[in-house]
Amino acid sequence: MRSQPPPRHRRRNSRLRAATAAAVAVGALATGTLLSGNAGAAETSAQVWITTGDGSKKLARGADAAFSGTPQEIDISVNSVEKAQEFTGAGASLTEASAHLIAGLPAAERDALMKDLFSGDGEGIGLDYLRQTLGGSDFVAALPYYSYEDTQGSFSIGRDEKEILPLVRTARQLNPGVRIMGSPWSAPAWMKDSGKLEGGKLKPEMYDAYADYLVKTLKAYAGAGAPVDDLTVQNEPLFETSYPSMGMSSSQQADFFKVLDGKLTAAGLDTGLFAYDHNWDRPDYPLDVLNRTKDIARVQGAAFHCYGGQPEVQQQVRDAGERVFFTECSGTDSADAGKTFGDTLKWQAENLVVRSMRSGSETVVLWNLALDDKGGPHFGLCQDRCNGVVEVAGGRATKNAEFYVLGHVSKFVDRGARRIASTSQGSGGLQNVTFENPDGERVSVVVNASDSTRKFSVTESGRSLAYELPAGAVATFTWPGAPTV
Repeated sequence: MRSQPPPRHRRRNSRLRAATAAAVAVGALATGTLLSGNAGAAETSAQVWITTGDGSKKLARGADAAFSGTPQEIDISVNSVEKAQEFTGAGASLTEASAHLIAGLPAAERDALMKDLFSGDGEGIGLDYLRQTLGGSDFVAALPYYSYEDTQGSFSIGRDEKEILPLVRTARQLNPGVRIMGSPWSAPAWMKDSGKLEGGKLKPEMYDAYADYLVKTLKAYAGAGAPVDDLTVQNEPLFETSYPSMGMSSSQQADFFKVLDGKLTAAGLDTGLFAYDHNWDRPDYPLDVLNRTKDIARVQGAAFHCYGGQPEVQQQVRDAGERVFFTECSGTDSADAGKTFGDTLKWQAENLVVRSMRSGSETVVLWNLALDDKGGPHFGLCQDRCNGVVEVAGGRATKNAEFYVLGHVSKFVDRGARRIASTSQGSGGLQNVTFENPDGERVSVVVNASDSTRKFSVTESGRSLAYELPAGAVATFTWPGAPTV
């Protein structure tokens, strides 16, 4: 496996460690039922947080579950000896559309929202990964689309400084562990064979110019208090469309990486490069790029999106000794709008958290951090209304299911945690992904993707807790280490 940067641990929320059973309701809950007996003084217990598909419970603290029961027919068997990838972060993108909406909130509402998103204290979920569009995307606040050098020789990130970068800086103040990935939707139009931001390909003779442009972008962002740790060089390189986009084959990307690596090295930048940044349905693309660049240490792995294919293909990249980042998925409204919360909660928890991370991903990163009640501002092709992590309308912010999907991970799993072995049912069943934090704490995210309540147990070191989870619900269990008597 290629080398990777050391993890930057964010401060854990002391409230989570200090919480006790006395602070929560004891006994059976309508939304999640403890089947084992009350914990004795010597027994290991797990703390439990639950979100239900009907929204009646949203990251709500449940009764503690003691490791004093017996294995159920459905059992999550945890083995911390078998370790897989590290956890790098969870978050979304502060697109220009998102930044415009958040910046336009009343100050008190804006400050409260940013704390809830990026702080781990109180109701905050402690997001620590931002994938930032470098230049315009389909989610700009207003037309025209833009790059940072629309006129050759005139480079500026001034448009981002209006609303995007101030919020990125606020996020980093609230959570100094926030890590940033940069992803351009297009090279400047004058570098492309189309002569415009929409569609077309990078001219081969412009590889040096585009590499210089990206180096200038990284330096400008660092100077603006938003250092870019990770970089992809083209969002969705197999999709040329009516908004900023640029086609790039795997061989072209590999050739460009070789040019960019030299420029980054000369500039003294240690930014990691990730291949692909597109859907699960073409794992051959990143594997080809990674094979062609295996002698470039800064090429770290591949980034994936959710709009085609299955998350399990990520394991091919992981098995090749490379890192896997999941970097984009946008929720949409259900045909029955009243079911959007529950449908989104279940689908994203199952596919983006459990299946993706069980298939090697180090991150869970959604698309827009905020959108309005019409799914905008938006100038692209999202036919069904796209949803952000939060909805901003009428001077207030409402947390969507995406907020809680992320929160079930980001509030509890620390950067540098390792995924550990755990048994799980397949798609549509009772599924989980389990981590060991750097301090030894276990975190298991469980989703009941079935259509009925499921009784199950979590077993480690011969000790079991038993629990009952409603259909479509998500729960996070944390316990301090291997259970003891």
